[in-house]
Amino acid sequence: MKNNNSIETITSYQVAKVIERLSEGKRIRRSLPRSGRVHIDRTLPFIVVCRTGPQGSDTHTARLVRGEASYLVAAGDTDFYPGLNNLVSHVVATLSNECASFLVIEIWAGSQTSTQPMADGGIEPPAFCIHVPKNDPPTRTVETLERSLQRIKILRRGANVCVETVEQPAPPGLKPLLSAKEARLRNCFMVGLEIQPIYWDTETGQPYPLVLRSLHRSLSVAFKRAAFEFARLRTPRRPANYQALGRRAFVKAVWQVDQQLARISQSFDYLLLVTPINADAAWKRFHQNKHDKNPVFYYRPLPIDPSLVKRRLYQVPIERIEDPTLASVFREKRCELDRMINLLTERGKPSFVYSSQQLFGGVRDELLTLARRILAKVSPRAREDKGGPMLDARAFAQRVRAEFDYYRNQRCDIDPKVSVRDDVSGVLVSQGQLLVGSGFKVAASRVEGLLQHEVGTHVLTYLNAQAQPFQLLCYGLAGYEPLQEGLAVLAEYLVGDLGRGRLRLLAGRVVAVHALVSGAAFVEAFRLLHKEHGFKLQTAFNITMRVYRGGGLTKDAVYLQGLASLLDYLQDGGDLNLLWVGKIAADHTSIMRELMSREVLIPAPLHPRYLEFESAQARLAKVKSGATPLDLIEGKRK
Repeated sequence: MKNNNSIETITSYQVAKVIERLSEGKRIRRSLPRSGRVHIDRTLPFIVVCRTGPQGSDTHTARLVRGEASYLVAAGDTDFYPGLNNLVSHVVATLSNECASFLVIEIWAGSQTSTQPMADGGIEPPAFCIHVPKNDPPTRTVETLERSLQRIKILRRGANVCVETVEQPAPPGLKPLLSAKEARLRNCFMVGLEIQPIYWDTETGQPYPLVLRSLHRSLSVAFKRAAFEFARLRTPRRPANYQALGRRAFVKAVWQVDQQLARISQSFDYLLLVTPINADAAWKRFHQNKHDKNPVFYYRPLPIDPSLVKRRLYQVPIERIEDPTLASVFREKRCELDRMINLLTERGKPSFVYSSQQLFGGVRDELLTLARRILAKVSPRAREDKGGPMLDARAFAQRVRAEFDYYRNQRCDIDPKVSVRDDVSGVLVSQGQLLVGSGFKVAASRVEGLLQHEVGTHVLTYLNAQAQPFQLLCYGLAGYEPLQEGLAVLAEYLVGDLGRGRLRLLAGRVVAVHALVSGAAFVEAFRLLHKEHGFKLQTAFNITMRVYRGGGLTKDAVYLQGLASLLDYLQDGGDLNLLWVGKIAADHTSIMRELMSREVLIPAPLHPRYLEFESAQARLAKVKSGATPLDLIEGKRK
């Protein structure tokens, strides 16, 4: 049914087509006359309604219902009512028959008092009034809705919520969507929600976009909580949680935005572009200069025009996405990509470090304290390199291919690759591919830990993300690095390869980042690591190079930060399996859980190989029992 404003009402034919699809259990997404819309994701026991037009609520308020799994936006004009009543009546009859009972929540804007900024610079607090029928109200559902609304805060102002008993809920001056008699006949419960319109300027009629966005997301949670309580008490349906009542089917704009942001993410690898290509030569020159002269680093040319990429970035139509959860995730990623482009533009300039801090932050006091404790407690004699036979780059790459074969046996459709390259120093994962520097060497005793760090975490989360519908999970949601690196370091511990020297190295990176943001030059940070904390000359250089590359990259503090945060997460009962779905931040765990409840995402199909080891399970139990980062190396020899 295409939008056609020349049609003045909802016809019986249109209603019949909607009901035909509903009866077949099919999704409904139809345009209605006068810019209306009906969207019903699947057979659900509720619908959220907003009427627009001169006699109903405004178009800004209508945005607050868009994104629900079951919603209706329709004109509130008097001449439109018969067709609307016919549609609502048939939808309620059909779904109530399937679900045994049905809930209609109708929202509208309240009286338009001034929403100009108050004396303290803010706006009025959010306010809601729940309208319930005096006969047989859905009491528990209303109580749940009331509690959910009371949790809402807009610009740090808590909500005021009241409940009023009325004959039949409806916006002022409009007829109820269903008569009381028909509602009882259909076992349908009607609830009205009057919303104080703090989300627009009453003088200009223009919305406050960020207030509207925040209110949209908060109300979406409240609607689902109320619907969940209703379904649990008044229908035979038993959703797992309120999030399971969220949307599963999305408009094309969702996939377009995901693809466009993923393409932009894929168009450059910021880490590769800020990693020096002359690391070995720079060390030799630095050593020849008696460690007194700052080294000069060279980088790959940028493969993108930053200004053109930014233009593409802000042409991505995120505003067309109705689902508030996904819109929030995409906006965060757009902001991060913007900052990454700034970072590359400022490579080699003093301003680079400030862009880096915007992306990764600096070093918090508690993290610096932890790093200094590790450095003080673990002797400088503790070495990450345990000695013994060494593997060169090609031998290590062969071990990586064997690891890949393990995962191919679980999923034959994956195709990870490893390559040995002259322009890479050390080991690096770029867009799911493992790159090994041609001059790289690693002690045989460190291979398992390195494999699980790089393949069992970074490559594995990329491969798992490929099984999901959102491409962005492959390239990383905003702020994913701390959790990724925390998982990778935890993997080293779980295979028994997190040595004292390795933890000391991570602490050294934190100290170096703190020196950077405190204004220390390269040589000063190098001396701090070598002379005060006892790192070998080349180790101190490598740490400093990583931190000062590009002009000052604060990312290296996230390894220890991510590990400490991950331990807290697991000790609070967090689900480790959730973290392998893709490249996500710790803040996204609740969103991942929600999208799984909505059956938008699937559980991670691949799990790290080390989980098969009894020793790894024993170490994991130790972590969950309250271990700190220092506890992870307790008992290891110096």
